[in-house]
Amino acid sequence: MSDLASRPWPWHKNFSYFCCMNQRLLFIPLLFVGILLMNSCAKKGRPGGGPLDTIPPVIVRSVPENFTTNFTETEIRIYFDEYIKLKDLRENLIISPPMKYEPVITPISTSKMLRIRIQDTLAKNTTYSFNFGKSIVDNNEENEFEYFKYVFSTGSYIDSLKVKGNVRDAELPNAESPVTVMLYEVNETFSDSTIFSEKPMYIAATRDSTNNFEITNVKEGRYLLIALKEKTSDYTFQPKTDKIGYSKEYISLPTDSSYTLTIFKEIPEFKFTRPAHLSKYHMVFGYEGDSKGATIEPLSRVPDGFTSKMIRDTEKDSIHYWFKPEIEMDTVPMVFRGSKGMYSDSLEVRVKNLYADSLKAVAYKTGTLIPRDTFSIKTSTPLVKIDNDLISVQDRDSTLVGFTSFIHPEYNLAQLIFKTSEDQRYRVEMLPGALTDFYENVNDTLSFRANTKQLSDYGTISLQLQNVERYPVIVQLINEKFKVVNDHYLVKDEAINFDYIDPGNYFIRVIFDDNSNKIWDTGNFLQKVQPEQIIYYPNRIEVLANWSLNETFILD
Repeated sequence: MSDLASRPWPWHKNFSYFCCMNQRLLFIPLLFVGILLMNSCAKKGRPGGGPLDTIPPVIVRSVPENFTTNFTETEIRIYFDEYIKLKDLRENLIISPPMKYEPVITPISTSKMLRIRIQDTLAKNTTYSFNFGKSIVDNNEENEFEYFKYVFSTGSYIDSLKVKGNVRDAELPNAESPVTVMLYEVNETFSDSTIFSEKPMYIAATRDSTNNFEITNVKEGRYLLIALKEKTSDYTFQPKTDKIGYSKEYISLPTDSSYTLTIFKEIPEFKFTRPAHLSKYHMVFGYEGDSKGATIEPLSRVPDGFTSKMIRDTEKDSIHYWFKPEIEMDTVPMVFRGSKGMYSDSLEVRVKNLYADSLKAVAYKTGTLIPRDTFSIKTSTPLVKIDNDLISVQDRDSTLVGFTSFIHPEYNLAQLIFKTSEDQRYRVEMLPGALTDFYENVNDTLSFRANTKQLSDYGTISLQLQNVERYPVIVQLINEKFKVVNDHYLVKDEAINFDYIDPGNYFIRVIFDDNSNKIWDTGNFLQKVQPEQIIYYPNRIEVLANWSLNETFILD
């Protein structure tokens, strides 16, 4: 037997070894479980599971209670069953009657309590309402507590009458919501000019795209009902920025009637503004209102042979005043007269030492021509002459195309009329001297290009009107930006054809031209003039290339 075999086994050491190994093996799974638990605890986020909260906040109690009479408090506290916050409060809150000093409304962040601190002196025997619209939401999911209204009265009872109706836009298919609707009490101090400076007695707003409204908690009486689409929410009519609609007659409450208000933008009274001296022989005058028929003349003595031209800006409400010879004065007083002498005023224009303008020309409204288009060129100075012998129009094959020309005096455009064919390219060449301006300047060599598309790239609409109550009417095709693409003027029943329409979505509308001036006329509140009626075809029309539509417009 070998020495190794004869040696005794070290059982005490073996036993210790196995115990240590078992402890280590037991520690490994415990360590793994611990790591998993630690990793799970380290993950941030919302625990999964559970249904989504879709329930809006609920009022637990109010102090004072809603619909309190003989109200004398300066603070209102409304408690909810969960944390709430105020979202877009300024856009939603309507206080009726409006207060001179706005109340302080909290929370700024979140709370279970809505607090209203009244800072104004309340009128006697008056019902007040705070309509919060959709501004109250819960803190987590922003579920809306819609159109909550807190009402109280400083008198012994709550006024309970109401006025309801609808708001439409005179020019558009639908009024842009929200629109503010107001009641002015017609009493011994009321006049039509009140709406320009004083806030109304009662206020509401259209709630959604239906543009329906309801003014509640109104007392018995006689009222002017108006609607305003305001630029700034000051509850007074600002004609330069706001649209207005009004009831033709004062309304008396109580009533079961429903009212339709048509809002429109007034044309302000004509006046000149912002005069400027732009170059040696060039002044420009901004204006407001309708400038048709307006005149501008210097009040001071002018040089011998003085002459001038007025040109309307094609993009801005401005009139360009060109003159010769030079006026050698520091300031020039100018008199302005509106159409038919309806307006007269004077302004002084400060004269600077400036250089004269040179003649420059650019294509006006470049792009694709359609058969009814006129090719136009806009110049930097007033045009007085076009020499056709120095102008040529050629097609793709360099074939000369016949044309006629004329000057558009109102907008200072050189316009060329020539027959076009489909899928063609045209080149307009102007040699020096083709254009002559007011100061006897002539153009350098000019070259312009234009093209046409295939007729199959366009769509057409054939339209028949039915139930037209009166003529004349203007039938307009307008695009999605509500710009007129084409129109027809009808004095009797006849078929209408809109051709060369680019693919896209369009609207059709009919204007009743009651004064037969061939344009749409807006309204005026003080003159008690409603806008001319416009009726839209009920559906938006999709026009496809190489496609013809036949539509019947039944006017209701």
